Amino acid sequence: MIISREHRLFLKRWLHAPRHVGAVAPSSRQLGDVMARLVPRDGAGPVVELGGGTGVITASLLRAGIAAERLVVVERDVELHRHLQEHFPAVRILLGDAARLGEALKPLGISQVDAVVSGLPLLTMPKPVQDEIMEQVLALLAPGAPMIQYTYGPMSPVDRRRFRLKGTVAKRVAANLPPATVWVYRRESD
Repeated sequence: MIISREHRLFLKRWLHAPRHVGAVAPSSRQLGDVMARLVPRDGAGPVVELGGGTGVITASLLRAGIAAERLVVVERDVELHRHLQEHFPAVRILLGDAARLGEALKPLGISQVDAVVSGLPLLTMPKPVQDEIMEQVLALLAPGAPMIQYTYGPMSPVDRRRFRLKGTVAKRVAANLPPATVWVYRRESD
């Protein structure tokens, strides 16, 4: 079996910081494609991807028709950030932390987004960090805009009641290692 460069990089980063990576393998193309299909196509505003990793979801977003100039990917791991810049030169790839998302997007003049697509391992993060990330995301979402998040857990990775969100399971993706569930969240008032 031949292991791709992306899988080797992913494994290296996982061994370095397993709680930050949150999975034993990169997301599958099937998972990325499911998430990308949930992003509204009718907007012209930015689409933000959190935790770009090896770029599987980024590639799916581009294949689904999200223009490279609309896409902003935030990755906090230096090596993964470099990898994303090499593979997606037309996309804005930011080295930053999702817990300070507004600060990371400010130099780009972005204060509102049409969607957030998250590959972050929320369930493995400390609760205060999860809360910071959610507050940052919610402050940026345009009215009616979705946050699309996957999880390997059996329950919602976001506290819907606490953040006053409607959350629904969009799809379960068995062709992912491990199998994943994709959730879509919107503010209750939207």
